[in-house]
Amino acid sequence: MSKVKENDTVRVHYTGKLTTGEVFDSSLEREPLEVALGQGSLIPGFEKGLLDMEVAEKKTINIPMEEAYGEVQKELFQEIGKEQLPAEIKPEIGMGLVARGEDGSERQLRVAEVKADSIVLDANHPLAGQDLVFELELVEIK
Repeated sequence: MSKVKENDTVRVHYTGKLTTGEVFDSSLEREPLEVALGQGSLIPGFEKGLLDMEVAEKKTINIPMEEAYGEVQKELFQEIGKEQLPAEIKPEIGMGLVARGEDGSERQLRVAEVKADSIVLDANHPLAGQDLVFELELVEIK
């Protein structure tokens, strides 16, 4: 039986959890994830966990934050005045916002702190600083 190797395209079902057991994402209620390995589209630990799997194999992998979304970077926090927000937005801690660059690019942000006249935005990935656990089931090697 063939095994997953670098640069294969695979289809995999997964359930991603925090170390507390809280599920943050799962493909079980939708189509499996189809991805070409070696393209940088997966976090390193997830891709590494797929290597050498066989079709129909199931396993659980633990991914340290360094092989997931990295550590929380303090330089990705920025304080801005509330007047810079659209008037209809009432910021709350944990609220997601999107910043648009002059080139049209978008960046996902989270409100980390709300002060009287300003807010602190966090541009880190929401799972930065977290060790992750994934339950994997290899569906197909293409």
